[in-house]
Amino acid sequence: MLSLDAAFFQTPFGIALIGVWGLMVGSFLNVVIYRLPVMMEREEKMYAWEILHGETEGGDNNPFKITETFNLMFPGSHCPSCGTHIRFWQNIPIVSYLLQRGHCVGCGTKISIRYLLVELLCGVLSILVVLRYPDPWQLIFALLLTWALLAMIFIDAEKQLLPDVITLPFMWLGIMAACIQGGLFVSLHTSVIGAIVGYLSLWSVYWVFRLITGKEGMGYGDFKLLALLCAWQGIAMLPFILFFSAVTGLIFAMINRIGRSIPMAFGPYLAIAGWLTFMYGGRIAAVTGLSL
Repeated sequence: MLSLDAAFFQTPFGIALIGVWGLMVGSFLNVVIYRLPVMMEREEKMYAWEILHGETEGGDNNPFKITETFNLMFPGSHCPSCGTHIRFWQNIPIVSYLLQRGHCVGCGTKISIRYLLVELLCGVLSILVVLRYPDPWQLIFALLLTWALLAMIFIDAEKQLLPDVITLPFMWLGIMAACIQGGLFVSLHTSVIGAIVGYLSLWSVYWVFRLITGKEGMGYGDFKLLALLCAWQGIAMLPFILFFSAVTGLIFAMINRIGRSIPMAFGPYLAIAGWLTFMYGGRIAAVTGLSL
């Protein structure tokens, strides 16, 4: 059993501790958001060349062969423009960005506001999570889900990509949460059925739309993301996730004047809607009279 109880995480110190931890995790999420798509693109190019040219894995003739270590840990944090190594005091969440006025200390290149935004959001959302789920076991899983969704929101918004290395493990993590203490958020049966129905619902819409229009309206990553969300919440929240994601996407498109012919990532809106129902689904159920 965890030594810390829910009462600790309801104290100002416990809440502040989670907030600070969230800021630090936000700094790491920025690394994930930037590096993971690059890592995936490098591997895809290397494997694609090998398939096209019949080369064995790691062949010396492959121009896309990965010869240097590049992952979430190595090399250390550095400016992508000039390569200047970022010292630990230059990597303090929010503070360093403000002190450096959003510019690299080496070359003066402007640092994307996304770095500040992710750190700030991660800290704030972590506080909201601990206020909603002070129970230690629920808190751990809810924080992990929140951080994963935050990373996927920005990756999909920037690259139109929802990495399987995030969606699939976190879908199974949701099912695992349903096995702890009789179900941290939903029962195991509800979780499994939710994952299956969540995937098939968007998969069906995808194929109907494709058969009618001959176009792909969304990617398979969206199916997996909805399966993930429903694994954590069950199918009861499925209609609300779809409704809120559609409304959020429509509002964003109207504000930014995005036409129907311009591709737009749907993942961020699914993730936002899914997080809202995960956090406040009980209140939604109470208002609508729905039994979870």
